[in-house]
Amino acid sequence: AARSLGAGAAMCWSRAIGEFGATIIFAGNLPGRTQTMPLAVYLGFEQSLDRALVLSAILITISLAVLLAVRLLAPRAGDTAL
Repeated sequence: AARSLGAGAAMCWSRAIGEFGATIIFAGNLPGRTQTMPLAVYLGFEQSLDRALVLSAILITISLAVLLAVRLLAPRAGDTAL
């Protein structure tokens, strides 16, 4: 069950990262209130390229860590589900 929960969490994570347009239109982009990491990167490109690059690197690192964790916890061929 833990592997399934991990896979579900990874799917939620990837969907949340991909909802840039919906977030900016419906929730807005209020720093510290409704601003998400992708929105912060977007604003960073307009205000400070260095900030945008740092935020992008953090986001990529977190994403890779989540994907690696899912890969390591994924069921392998021959495993049986209980």
